[in-house]
Amino acid sequence: MPLKDKQGNTLTSEQALVKGFNRVQAIILEFITGFLWWGVGTIPSHSFRFFFYRLFGMKIGNKSTIHMLARIYDPRHISIGEGTLIGEKATLDGRKQLPNSKGGLEIGNHVDIASEVMIWTSQHDIHSEDMRPIEEKVTIEDYVFIGPRAIILPGVTVGKGAIIAAGAVVTKNVSAGSIVAGTPAKEIGIRKTKDYSYKLGRPRLFQ
Repeated sequence: MPLKDKQGNTLTSEQALVKGFNRVQAIILEFITGFLWWGVGTIPSHSFRFFFYRLFGMKIGNKSTIHMLARIYDPRHISIGEGTLIGEKATLDGRKQLPNSKGGLEIGNHVDIASEVMIWTSQHDIHSEDMRPIEEKVTIEDYVFIGPRAIILPGVTVGKGAIIAAGAVVTKNVSAGSIVAGTPAKEIGIRKTKDYSYKLGRPRLFQ
């Protein structure tokens, strides 16, 4: 009986082997995501959580913090700079699994990401016949502020010092120092300060 994919296309033995390997890898990453979320993310200790985040490959700079219940996809391709604060229940997507993928997530220094922000690097190609996934890197540069429940979509670069309002949906690049809001996010102003040298406050204890 010939092997077929979910679209009903016949697979060679080599193609089936590759698909099988990819499925196993996906299951392992799904387990890691779950473990870091409900196993590690619920523990009210920053140092405990950071131990496991780094163990699974995430790069986290000095004095940076991820508060509880973060949902982290593929930590191997997530890089966070120094002095960055990330609120509770944030989603950080580092997926970079597809052939020739351009995924991954890079967050700079002294970035302030509020609670329940979602940053995605993977989505479906809605124009393809099989809704195949696309992975595109997201870059958040230094001194950015992202308000609660904002959503950053794949392929976006947020420039240095930019401000993203609460609930905004960012679908395209945000210029340095600009203030954006809305769905989809549009520029509503420019940040007055140009000399970014501040440091954010301390992380919340037991969160």
